Parts: sequence; structure tokens; C-alpha cells
Amino acid sequence: MKDFRDKVVVVTGAGSGMGRDLAVKLSRLGAKLAISDVNPDGLAVTERLITEAGGEVHTQILNVAEREAVLDYAETVVAHYGRVNVIFNNAGIAHHGEIERTEFKDIERVVDVDFWGVVNGTKAFLPHIIASGDGHIVNTSSLFGLLSEPGQAAYNAAKFAVRGFTEALNQEMIVAKHPVKVSCVHPGGIKTAIARNATVSGDHDATATANFFDRYLARMTSEDAADVIINGVRKNKTRILVGTDAKFLDLWVRLVASKYQWVMAKGTALALTRAK
Repeated sequence: MKDFRDKVVVVTGAGSGMGRDLAVKLSRLGAKLAISDVNPDGLAVTERLITEAGGEVHTQILNVAEREAVLDYAETVVAHYGRVNVIFNNAGIAHHGEIERTEFKDIERVVDVDFWGVVNGTKAFLPHIIASGDGHIVNTSSLFGLLSEPGQAAYNAAKFAVRGFTEALNQEMIVAKHPVKVSCVHPGGIKTAIARNATVSGDHDATATANFFDRYLARMTSEDAADVIINGVRKNKTRILVGTDAKFLDLWVRLVASKYQWVMAKGTALALTRAK
């Protein structure tokens, strides 16, 4: 996928953050966009940015956790454009809280969107992407799909699952000799609204948690992150690490193996103490 011109590209979670920047930048590269989000106001802004720049875009409100809606959406996009070449399964949410204080429904909500949303999008669009003869599936995992952190069990579970699912899909496309490339994206700390929109459990303060993320962890803008992802797709990278933190911590975990868990536990405890 070295050239996006005239390619039909689907982006979920396009109402803000990386999704919006991916959609806008891909449109500037000549792609025909199909964008979706659960937030109609944010989606409308993304649509306006694309159309004002002369881009072509199809817009639809969509909850990626609703399987039948995603299946119908795939048929709608194909009916509109005639084909689909690429999908960025980008939609995601977050939750912060220790397992013993987190309700089942909070874990299910994150897994439904962050994992099943990726599965739904992949399954719905895969036959069409194969049929395009020049396809690419891009699934967003996370730095937390490479290592775990206290208080992020639900998010870790979903993002590790995305990584495993996507890597298996890549191997299956190779075995079947389908004309489809597959990439798994692992962003580090990106300046998006995901931390501010995250839910929390126990005695965690949502605002304080978001402020901590924004101040100490979010190092890269979503615009720069989108550039890294698009360049990675162009190079057909199977794993796209976004940010210096993602690259460093990926290497660190490989070197120290399971010993990283003790360091993360102690480091997180210390950071939380200083944040109070």
C-alpha cells in the first residue's frame, strides 16, 4: 500500500484523536474515506475537515461493539464505493482501576470496544479487502499490548488480544496467499482524549488520572502519530511502534522478560504516591 490515491479507506473512531488525523491525512493523499464514530459532533468536524480540503468521504455513526451494525456498515460502504481496500480498526476506550475494585461491566465494556470492535471490523470487511486485490488491515493495539501495568488490566487484556488476533491474521493471509497485508499498531503516550474520556474504579479520581497521563506520559501529538502509522503501512510493516516510549519499552521487555513486572509495579506505586 505504497500509494493511497483512489484507494477506499475505512477509519473507525474517526471523530477525534488519531482517527481524525489518519482520516484527514489519508484524504490528502488521495484516498476515498469511509469514517465512523459514536460521537456525531466529533465525526461532523472530521467530515468538514475532509470536504473543505476537497476530499471524498462517507460518514456514519457507528458503535463498533455492535456486530450486526458493523456487518451492515461494511455492506453500506461497499455499496457506496464499490470496493474497500483498507480498514483502520482504530476505535478504542480506556478504564483505570485495580481488578479487585473493577466491576465486570467495566471490563466487558473495554473488551467489547477495544477487542471485539477490532474483530467485528476485521471480519466484516475482510472478504471485501481480499476481493479488492490490493488490501491492508490495520489494527490498533497499544504499548499496553506489549507490556502490562497496574490499574490497566481491562485495557491490557483487550490490547494483548488485539495483538494476538492481528498477528494470527497476518500469518493466515500469508498461508492463504491473499493479497492483503496486516499491521498491528502499538502507540505509546499520544496526546488524544482517550485518557480524559476514560472511566475509573475505586477511589481513583478521573481528572487526576487524566492530568497525570497528559503531563507525564503523552509525549507525541496525534498528528505525528498518524504520520508514523501511515508510513508504517506504506512500508508494509507488520508491527508499527509509535513513539520513542513504545520503541524503548518494547526493547526493554524483550531484554528483561518477565522481570519487567516487578519494575512496573514499583514504578507505578512510586508515581502514584508522587501524584497525590
